[in-house]
Amino acid sequence: MAIYTLPELSYDYSALEPHVSARVLELHHDKHHSAYVRNANEALEQLEEARAMEDFTRVASLERALAFNVSGHILHSIFWRNLAPKAGGRPQGELLAAFENDFGSFDLFQQQMNEVAASIMGSGWAALVYEPLSRRLLVTQIHDHQSELSPGNVPLLVMDAWEHAYYLQYENRKSDFFAALWNLWNWEDVAARFLSARKLDLRLSAGAR
Repeated sequence: MAIYTLPELSYDYSALEPHVSARVLELHHDKHHSAYVRNANEALEQLEEARAMEDFTRVASLERALAFNVSGHILHSIFWRNLAPKAGGRPQGELLAAFENDFGSFDLFQQQMNEVAASIMGSGWAALVYEPLSRRLLVTQIHDHQSELSPGNVPLLVMDAWEHAYYLQYENRKSDFFAALWNLWNWEDVAARFLSARKLDLRLSAGAR
């Protein structure tokens, strides 16, 4: 059975300082993200056992656990690659043009992204997504790891708004954490995801054209 694995970081724990401390990054990756991977694999194993025994009494709760933990694994895997040492600034080329076309300007996108993250009630994420029916960029809230992410939307850039992402370093100043991330965004990674996502064609006869 195929299993999920924790991806290694492409940079040292201290590489994102002072914006993200080494201790925060170590705990976030090695403990929190690792737990999502472990729990996802456990859910897969228990579903396999349920099929073998033809006992589906727990299948609903196991499916929910699988969805929650796999979504957490995927979002964190994107998050680590969205970040890079000595990065930030502004995107270029087609990605910048898409920001200007779909949000009015890059600055307006930045303001919207920060507000979406700051206004999440409880745990969740802010995400820049490519919506393949309208073929445009959108920003969405993701509560916990799943809700409010429309089917088909492709996450390009994700901003972790769970307390474990910032509280040890920023305490209750989560907006300061979101502001700090703009010094770390790896726009080459986001642009590559954007170009790949644009190859999708999920348009339906009744959908957007």
